[in-house]
Amino acid sequence: MRTFGLIGFPLSHSFSKKFFTEKFEREKISGCTYELFPIESADHLPQLIASQPTLRGLNVTIPHKVNIIPFLSAIDDAAREIGAVNCISIHQNEGHPVLHGYNTDAYGFSESLRPLLTDHHRKALIFGDGGAAKAVKYSLDQFGIPYLVVVRKPAPGAILYDELTPNLLESHQLLINTTPLGMSPNLDSAPDIPYASLTPQHLAYDLVYNPEETLFLGRAKAAGAMIKNGLEMLYLQADRSWYIWNS
Repeated sequence: MRTFGLIGFPLSHSFSKKFFTEKFEREKISGCTYELFPIESADHLPQLIASQPTLRGLNVTIPHKVNIIPFLSAIDDAAREIGAVNCISIHQNEGHPVLHGYNTDAYGFSESLRPLLTDHHRKALIFGDGGAAKAVKYSLDQFGIPYLVVVRKPAPGAILYDELTPNLLESHQLLINTTPLGMSPNLDSAPDIPYASLTPQHLAYDLVYNPEETLFLGRAKAAGAMIKNGLEMLYLQADRSWYIWNS
């Protein structure tokens, strides 16, 4: 038996549990189970590992993506540069668990964005500068796409929404929303940008996937822009976790 699971707190609902449970059934993968492990503190990880001898992999969600790192034996380059881990592989070495951390957010974002990029998307605007933005920045750096971060309150290295001019939108035709604006149930919120300046050359990407089309994406589409939500990114992240756990 191999056990996989998700740690975070609270864990009221989980895409991951549904995804992997259905995957195991659909692909007739026997001897595997996926469980939810709500732990309030990362300090509880060693106790969890000790109590679950069949545990071979974990997904990590808030609030543990950063504070879990000191408990890991090693982390990959993406996790190190982003400063967050959302996937852990667990191997036994002479009875001692060895934990390796990975960041699959960047992988999921990059692989879902890659097929949509054209010559028009040479510069990007990132809305928001929280944890999700770090993976987006890492991915854009890998693509060689320079970016500007747009925020509501003054911050180093970022501009404010009211500084976002039509000229900036003309030169930055890749728009990425990393904020929770527009996420269910707050359907009537969106980044405050001059949507009338968007064109069919623009690509609007929203990390939010519920609803399928946020107000941000709806307004961008109405202006003729190409749009993409975060659902495929989520599936790609999950598939990447399975690849890591079986490598």
